[in-house]
Amino acid sequence: MRAEVQPGSRVRAAATTVIAALLLIVLTACGGLPTSGPVNAGKSIPDADTNGGVVFFPDKPSPDATPEQIVEGFIAAGSGPTDNWGTAREFLAGDLRSTWNPRAGVTVYRPGDRALRQVSEGEYVLSVTPVATVDEAGDLAVAGDAGDISLPFTLARQDDGQWRITKAPDGVVLDRNRFERVYSSYDLQFFDPSWIYLVPDTRWFPMQYAATSIAEALVNGGPSTWLEGAASTAFVDGARLAQVAVPVRSNVASVSLQEGARALGREALSRMQTQLETSLAPAGIDQVDMLVDEQPLAADTVTVRQTRIDSRPLVRTADAFGFASGASGGSIEELPGLSSALLQVAAADIEVNADRTVAAVRDTTGAVSEVGSDGTVTRLDARPGLVAPSVDPGGYIWSVPAGAPSAVVAFGPGGTEVLLPDAWPAASQLAAQRISRDGTRLAAIVRDGERWAIWVAGVLRDRDGVPTGLGATKVVAVLPGPGTALTWLDSSTLAAVTSSQDTPSLLTQKLGGFGDTQRTPEAVTSVAGGTQSGAVRVRDAAGELYSQQGSNWQNVASGIVVLAVQQGSPR
Repeated sequence: MRAEVQPGSRVRAAATTVIAALLLIVLTACGGLPTSGPVNAGKSIPDADTNGGVVFFPDKPSPDATPEQIVEGFIAAGSGPTDNWGTAREFLAGDLRSTWNPRAGVTVYRPGDRALRQVSEGEYVLSVTPVATVDEAGDLAVAGDAGDISLPFTLARQDDGQWRITKAPDGVVLDRNRFERVYSSYDLQFFDPSWIYLVPDTRWFPMQYAATSIAEALVNGGPSTWLEGAASTAFVDGARLAQVAVPVRSNVASVSLQEGARALGREALSRMQTQLETSLAPAGIDQVDMLVDEQPLAADTVTVRQTRIDSRPLVRTADAFGFASGASGGSIEELPGLSSALLQVAAADIEVNADRTVAAVRDTTGAVSEVGSDGTVTRLDARPGLVAPSVDPGGYIWSVPAGAPSAVVAFGPGGTEVLLPDAWPAASQLAAQRISRDGTRLAAIVRDGERWAIWVAGVLRDRDGVPTGLGATKVVAVLPGPGTALTWLDSSTLAAVTSSQDTPSLLTQKLGGFGDTQRTPEAVTSVAGGTQSGAVRVRDAAGELYSQQGSNWQNVASGIVVLAVQQGSPR
């Protein structure tokens, strides 16, 4: 039996006596750990340090608990990060209480997919089927079809006759439901190498004391491994955190930095301020004060280019190209110069750059071309089996054959050809590829052995912005079947058209997070849009255009030859 208060509620002083009496009844009724049935992680109450979330207070060890009950109780106590998982440590013996590291990571499993078995006296093994793992830096990796993992525990009876754990793996183990109530995803914000865009790097931290976790990872760390070389940070050695704790008062966070921060210029400090404010905002922080020895540092926030797109669909019909508007999408607002140029090309796929001056096109013969608003059409790639091309902020058009994933080429303005060596290693086939709107990440639907998956990699460039290669790949999602289309919805969210047993669906996938799947109309060929309500569209093979409306799809237009992808909006 557990008492729980909904997030955001406030316990008033007048109710203190009543609540205390109720808790006394609850605790009296729950005097010991159960010997069977599911583990209950404990009470939850709201806490000021969780931005309206809940804090779980798991049960401590009961007197004379069996070894199995001790292990079960320890696992359940992983839901309580209070006092550095102080309750969980009470299940441990001797030195292990101080050496066990709960922050080493999280194993997230599907509810019910776990089993605890005894292998000998004092020896137990917990088997779980993970859906994801989170490392020490908060980076989440999907588990895919890796199968079960085994976590061993050793126990011994102590001098007082009580069983305690003497050996346990670092980290905590939580089912997904509990994980998403204890932890939350936060986008650490870095810059692209040109300092024009903010690049999100999704991490997972306990909601309790989230501000401290975010600031520590941002100031004392850097981009995730797969983003190294593709994203930059303004924080440097000598200007790291002077103290780990980040006090928050009235939604104002005080970030104390080392003495070296005083020597930094206004531009560097303002970039640091921008990274902190945008990273901490989702944790309920309205203002950030950067301090050295309690003295505030003078800094502003810098202006960054946004990657938002027009909420209207960008389409090609039989006789027009532009933004579709009106109740039935029958009215087309043309793009100056570019619309008339695109009408001269028999396009099968179109992606338009942010300034709406250049389009990357795959025509009906399968060739990739650059189409300019000045009317020029430059054929770039005629290799067989090309997937839809993608254009980055520097004007490079990315192209690759479906049957040769490693043969990625970026064509610069004017047709300069840059071969990206060893792209997508271990992929045998590729169904789609898209560059992010900030130009820092390349995403693809690839076949990896017998499975289809979404991969993403950081884009490496030289000082002139010329692509030089791809960084380490990150598996974003494992798909239930083949994928056919891919797009970026925002700077950290992808949408992929896939199918399983001939059932088409749209996967909306957060980088470094979990995805949501929704069934689509039949024979969907393309997807485009943003994160605004109703802004995600799909087109089917018959030219019907559908808009996502909650869990349903609304037919909004007919006669759509191409549903184009937007790579941002003009400045």
